[in-house]
Amino acid sequence: MGSQSSSFSLRIWRAARDMVVAWGRIGYLGAVVGVLLLSPSTYRGHALRPILRRMYRDTAPILLGFTLLAALICLVITRIVVVTALSYGLSRYALEMVIRVLVLELIPLTAALFVAMRCTIPNATELALMRQSGEWAAREQRGEALIRAEVLPRVVAGLYASVTLAALSCVVALVTAYLGVYGFTWAGLPGYTRMFGQVFNPSVTLLFVLKTWLFGLAVAIIPVSTGLYARPTHHDIRPGGELSGLARMFAVLLLIELTSLMGNYY
Repeated sequence: MGSQSSSFSLRIWRAARDMVVAWGRIGYLGAVVGVLLLSPSTYRGHALRPILRRMYRDTAPILLGFTLLAALICLVITRIVVVTALSYGLSRYALEMVIRVLVLELIPLTAALFVAMRCTIPNATELALMRQSGEWAAREQRGEALIRAEVLPRVVAGLYASVTLAALSCVVALVTAYLGVYGFTWAGLPGYTRMFGQVFNPSVTLLFVLKTWLFGLAVAIIPVSTGLYARPTHHDIRPGGELSGLARMFAVLLLIELTSLMGNYY
């Protein structure tokens, strides 16, 4: 009985230690990336080219597909909300509800998750494979600054892709919502712009921008940190997709979303 209690306490201690170490590594990587972004040397030609190349490579291939997907989702949700509101005699609130649900809440979160699945998690896997194959250690011995050369471009590209997809998709959502309610006419534009201004007051706009950037930082830094500090293993060479890393990323996204909801509606 005593041995079982001791074993259970040891497992709890190890889990708590691993969790503290993991969050510490995420915070450390975020601080290092922040310092590098504030350094003028990052924006010189030889250092800036890999960042720009990675930003284009991670954003351009998914831009059109996600925009079309966002337009389709927005059109379907707009139609469902408008029809439901009409059936209950709440048509005057339908468009505002669509804007709040789509633009404020759904689009930024969907863009961040899409970027995580298509860009930052595969990028984290590349880093993990570099470490496990010995390439990382060999290049470090040659004196290469791998944090600047390999990690920084991936983090910046993930942040850029997330913010870009969210911004573009919000514009698409606004246009789709207008067309779904008013059709191809300018008649509803004055009322639509007035309602948009009422929804996006200064405090809501500030929270929206902060949430979008925090989503981007979460999906850019957490998976990369998981891959960068992954333990070598013979059974699974894909540590960037470990459930623990995904759980931390989803926990941060959920916390950001809950904080945003409290700021907007309480």
